[in-house]
This record gives sequence, structure tokens and C-alpha cells, in this order.
Amino acid sequence: FSWEWAAAHFGFHQPHSDLAYALEAGKGGTRAILAAVQAHIITYLLFTRETECTHLERLCCLGRWEQGQALATALAETLWAAGGGRAVVCLVTTPVTMMPREGYRANSFTERVRLFEFSEKAAAQGFISEHINSFKGKGSHGVILFLYSLLFSRTLER
Repeated sequence: FSWEWAAAHFGFHQPHSDLAYALEAGKGGTRAILAAVQAHIITYLLFTRETECTHLERLCCLGRWEQGQALATALAETLWAAGGGRAVVCLVTTPVTMMPREGYRANSFTERVRLFEFSEKAAAQGFISEHINSFKGKGSHGVILFLYSLLFSRTLER
């Protein structure tokens, strides 16, 4: 992956601001993934989330916790739709020592990815919510992890 992909994560604008609902999007190929997730975030905030705010206020009156919940819901919804009744979430674990196979170049990232499979959407969403910093933290490779999760949820055969 390029530097842009490695640096990409799901970061929101400042909480309780006019753009609190919006993901920050840098330049490069990750914008398409961020835009798809952004659509699910807005749908959740406007039509699903229970709040006393009016429709437009729902988008701006978000704190950090609400931003994380909106992101977790959007990621889980997308993975569940891709998996058709299952979701796979990829997270990075501690470094492991392994010898790369012939023809494979180790990149110290892919070797540390661990898969977590879920057969219930609520369980997948809860797990993502508990590990939301793995997707939104700087240096987390969050967009790559989500892309891997999409591929494994959908399965390579499909």
C-alpha cells in the first residue's frame, strides 16, 4: 500500500461543530471508501439514532462517543451487507515472528492481521464499537483494515 493508504483512517471533524458528522478525507484512492462509509453514517444519524435533536441538529450535536458509535454502526452495516448474513472484522494484533513464503514479501502489517467472524450483526457492531480506535486512530491503518474486512466478509469466491 502507498503512504496515503497506510496513513488513511476514519477521522471525524471536531465534535460539536458544524461538520461533526463528517469524515475527514485526504487525497488519493481512499476517498471512495470514506464516501461509502460517510453515506451510512449520515443515514444512521438522520434516520436511525434516537435523539431529541431536530433533523439537521442531529448531524452537528455529536460528541466523540457519538461519532464512534455512528462509525461503528456504519462499518457493521456495510460489512453485514457485503457478507450476506455474516461479517468478518480484521484487526492488527501484536507482532508475530514468521518466515514469509516464497514469492511473498513481508510488509509487517498483513502478517499481523487477525480475523474475527460474526454470524450476528449486533455482535459484529458491538465488537467494532469496542475496537473503534483500530479504525479511527491515527496510524491505525483503519481504511486498509476495513477494506480487508470487506473482502473477507464478502469472500474471495463471491
